[in-house]
Amino acid sequence: MKLGRLKEVNVRDLWHHEQYDFSNWLSEEENIELLNDILGLTLIDINKEVYVGAYRCDLVARDEATGINIIIENQLECSNHDHSGKIITYASGLDAQVIVWIVEEAREEHRSAIEWLNNNTNKKLNFFLIELHAYKIGDSIPAPKFEIIEKPNDFIKNSKGNSDSNDMSKTQSERVIFWTMFNELVVNRGKPFNIRKVSTDNWYNVAIGTSEAHICINLVNKESSIVIELYINNNKELFDKLYGNKTEIESELGLSLDWQRLNNRKASRIKYLIYGLNFDNHENYSELMNEIIDKVILMRKVFIKYI
Repeated sequence: MKLGRLKEVNVRDLWHHEQYDFSNWLSEEENIELLNDILGLTLIDINKEVYVGAYRCDLVARDEATGINIIIENQLECSNHDHSGKIITYASGLDAQVIVWIVEEAREEHRSAIEWLNNNTNKKLNFFLIELHAYKIGDSIPAPKFEIIEKPNDFIKNSKGNSDSNDMSKTQSERVIFWTMFNELVVNRGKPFNIRKVSTDNWYNVAIGTSEAHICINLVNKESSIVIELYINNNKELFDKLYGNKTEIESELGLSLDWQRLNNRKASRIKYLIYGLNFDNHENYSELMNEIIDKVILMRKVFIKYI
C-alpha cells in the first residue's frame, strides 16, 4: 500500500492578508463550521471589522442557542502582546463571553496567559487560543486545520466556591461523564446536530435554526429524569402561535407535551420528560442517550415548521 505524507503549507501563502483574505474566508458559513466543531457552538450573525473605540475586532458573532457574544481575533503570525491586550479590550467593549484568538504560532507566555485567564475569571468568560495550520498531500489542495492550544477548564471554573461540598463535586463530575459519553454518541451517529462543549452544567442546548428558541436537554438527577424542552427566550406570541397548533404538533411528534407559558417570566417552555436517569448507575446510559438524540431530532424537525 502506498501512502501519502502530510506536508505543512505556510498559511501566509493561502491568506496574504488577515483582514481582507483570512477574515473574509472564515466568515463564510462553510468555513465557520470548522470553528463550530471545536468550540461546540453554532456561530451566526457574523460581522467583520467591528469598531471598539479606535480599534477594530476582526469578527464578532453570536451563538444561536444561547445568544452570547463571541469575538474572534485573527493573527497570522506568532502571538504577541499587542493582540493579547486587544482581545481583552474587545471582550470588554463588546460584552463577549467567548473570546477566540487565532494565531499561526502560540508563544509559551501567551499560552500561560490564556490558561491563567480561564482559571481566574468567572465561569461566564471563556478564552480559546487556537493555532491555524494547513496541510496537503502531494499535489492536493491545502486543507486548513484549527488546533486548540488553550481552552476553558469548565470543571475547575464551575467548581469554585464548592470545594467543601463533596456532593456537589460528585454531581458535577457525573454531568461531565454524561455529556462526554453523549457527545461521543452524537458523533458516532453522524452528528445530526452540532455538539456542545462538555461542561459541568446540567443543561445542553441544541440550535434549531432561529434565535427565538432552541432545544434544551436538562439532567434532573434528583427526580431521575431528563427534560427535553423547546425553550422560547422571550416571545409569548411565538408560544401562543405554537399552542394554537398544539394538537397538530403533538400528533406529528407522537408525544404528549407539558406546555408552560410562564406568564410572570420572560421565557416559555414546552417540555417532554424521559425517566430513568441515575448518576449512580450508568447501565442504561446508551439507551437513554439514544432516546434523547431521537427526540431532539424529531422535535427540531417538527417545531421548526411551525415557528
